[in-house]
Amino acid sequence: MTKDNITMSRKQLNRFDILSKANSGFITVCEAAIALGLSERQVKRLKKKVRECGAGGVIHGNSGKRPGNKMPEETKEKILKLRSLPEYQGCNFLHFTEILERDHDIAVSHMSVRKVLETEGIRSPKTKRRKKPHRRRKRRSQAGLLLQVDATQFAWFRGDRAMYSIHGAIDDATGQITGLYMTKNECLYGYFELLRRTIRNYGIPVSIYADKHAIFQSTNAKKHENDPSVTMNDTQLGRSLKELSVTLITARSPQAKGRIERLWGTLQDRLPVEFMIHKIKTVKEANAFLETYIYDFNATFAVEPQNTQNAFRKPDPDENVDLVFCVKDTRIIDAGGVFSYEGKSFKIIEDGVFIPAKAKINVLVGARIGILAAYKGRVMEVLPFVPPKRKKTITPKEPKPQKPRSSDPYLGYDVFTNSGGLFEALYINDAEYYETIRLVEKKLLGKYR
Repeated sequence: MTKDNITMSRKQLNRFDILSKANSGFITVCEAAIALGLSERQVKRLKKKVRECGAGGVIHGNSGKRPGNKMPEETKEKILKLRSLPEYQGCNFLHFTEILERDHDIAVSHMSVRKVLETEGIRSPKTKRRKKPHRRRKRRSQAGLLLQVDATQFAWFRGDRAMYSIHGAIDDATGQITGLYMTKNECLYGYFELLRRTIRNYGIPVSIYADKHAIFQSTNAKKHENDPSVTMNDTQLGRSLKELSVTLITARSPQAKGRIERLWGTLQDRLPVEFMIHKIKTVKEANAFLETYIYDFNATFAVEPQNTQNAFRKPDPDENVDLVFCVKDTRIIDAGGVFSYEGKSFKIIEDGVFIPAKAKINVLVGARIGILAAYKGRVMEVLPFVPPKRKKTITPKEPKPQKPRSSDPYLGYDVFTNSGGLFEALYINDAEYYETIRLVEKKLLGKYR
């Protein structure tokens, strides 16, 4: 808008025409208010403004002015420059907005960042699909009543196509991640470390919701349901949960534990970017980062539970969790305090404890404790034991009679020392020919095995 030229929209022209008629007395204030959809008080104010300023009276005073909350051009250029960096390629708009405020002190709204990037033709890599109708399961009322546990395999490090598995646990009531741990594959050790971190950070949960993986449940579980006579032993993880009085609930489908399944989608989108920003390229560095990353994640995504009372139980200070999260097998000890395990022999260091011969002991094997032995609740250390070798009685063998060689030098050709080829020797008898080939092959296999 300038002093000489006034640009008006169709709505403003219509408003000016009605207000001009009201000023001329052709219509009343009440009729003008009904036509414009305004109050009579507002119409009176606008009539006065039109009498004083003319057509400019219906135009807002801020028209043509730069909005006070408009993003400066310098900020736009900085956002676009940062977005072009390789570590931010593939980062969704919401995550990129959080990184701008956290690492670069650029506090702008998510929609402002989206508008700036989409104006330049940059689209979010986080594609959205049409939501399917789904009946949501109500959250548990207290934190610690139920943890959803699972593992996912993904190429977490950019530039490295190797797949690694992250084991995770999320609280059903709050959506808090209680622990994350990365290993090469989904394994028992990964779940042991995940639960150890969960207990250290929050406490012992009441129950755990997991799939029917053989790590959690015996493969005979379905047979046991149909035929109770089929034995179903606890897995090592199931036994550990029983020792901690944690209830294991198995899901019949991935959708049943949808909270942690959706978590994997979020982490697979965010963690590769975070790993690249922090220059993390190994599993060891990733596990150290994940130990503190869960708190930043929870600050963004966690919700308040219906009941603020916490259901997590603190572990007994006298109980060593490492003796729970380990592999336990039963062995029989001999009179010398020696037992065998995985083809090796070990001797128990009896610290004032008498263990009779042929007694059953528990062998505890873990990455943090090594190999220990337990008898009647008493845990003892062991040492490798090498049994003495028995002297073998060597019986002299009678020499086998050698076949006399032919006087013909051609028929007595030695195939084992032949430099021109293995099978250049010819034999009149076919049986001798094939027997020679068999012996040559046997010698070669023994030589290059």
